Amino acid sequence: MDRMSAAAAPAPASRRVLLAAPRGYCAGVDRAVIAVEKALEQYGAPVYVRHEIVHNKYVVETLRKKGAIFVEKTEEVPPGNIVMFSAHGVAPVVHEEAARGRLATIDATCPLVTKVHKEAVRYAKDDFDILLIGHEGHEEVIGTSGEAPDHITIVDGPDDVDKVVVRDESKVVWLSQTTLSVDETMQTVDALKTKFPLLVSPPSDDICYATSNRQAAVKAMGADSDLVIVVGSKNSSNSIRLVEVALDAGARAAHLVDYASEIDEAWLDGVTTVGLTSGASVPEVLVEQVLEWLAERGFADVEIVKTAEESITFSLPKELRRDLRAEAAGLVADQ
Repeated sequence: MDRMSAAAAPAPASRRVLLAAPRGYCAGVDRAVIAVEKALEQYGAPVYVRHEIVHNKYVVETLRKKGAIFVEKTEEVPPGNIVMFSAHGVAPVVHEEAARGRLATIDATCPLVTKVHKEAVRYAKDDFDILLIGHEGHEEVIGTSGEAPDHITIVDGPDDVDKVVVRDESKVVWLSQTTLSVDETMQTVDALKTKFPLLVSPPSDDICYATSNRQAAVKAMGADSDLVIVVGSKNSSNSIRLVEVALDAGARAAHLVDYASEIDEAWLDGVTTVGLTSGASVPEVLVEQVLEWLAERGFADVEIVKTAEESITFSLPKELRRDLRAEAAGLVADQ
């Protein structure tokens, strides 16, 4: 009887990992991290960086060990030193602070954030009220708001729409933080359009391609995942959004971790399919460590869920390119 029962018992369900693609570093993050590394090689340590260059604990600690010094205020940088502005961008007043402090600057602002800054300047020049969809206090929102503080109102999600007041409903435009949830942003836009029917949209979507692509990949695997693990830091807006998107897509559970060591084995109870992705500021080595951790616990079968190809790259900040070219020219002249 026992043998018959054993024979009739269902085979254990196979365990698998659905690995999102694309994931991890976007072009803006890659550019910013390389910029710090090249600056350290070019000028020597220390190189000061205003705010975290990108929102990732591992990246910041790695660069700190190489000689980068991260500060929150420009005034913390001793006169005569180099200060680099993070990928999130800064307001014009920060450039003015650096000039007063006799600091050389390297601007590592992501070009897609710079695009939003330029839109804000242009619409403010035309005397529009600018409704900036984004999270109050986020560095990117602070930087964009600083471009036209008298014209910008921050709208932190659909629930904020009712309290928005504008001067002229025929001259209102919306812009957005680049790392938001695509779906929630459009919900906010729809609510704004209901309140302001003449609302103008930016020439192209402000949410960056990498944010959209990573969310699309999570949507594609979310419904098939018992658990989704997002590798990313807790101050990373785009990483937090991936957890929310996974749950909205149908995942039973989703968690954000910086490292594999932060995963709770209890999360795997009853789980046969784990979805895995990483935020746009996360190096691939951290994803590989999670894959190893899962494989040790029986999740060795990895399936790629690919929803987009990414080939975008950005050149290094112009200040750094200039000095690298000058050094290369000097080396050639000496030969």
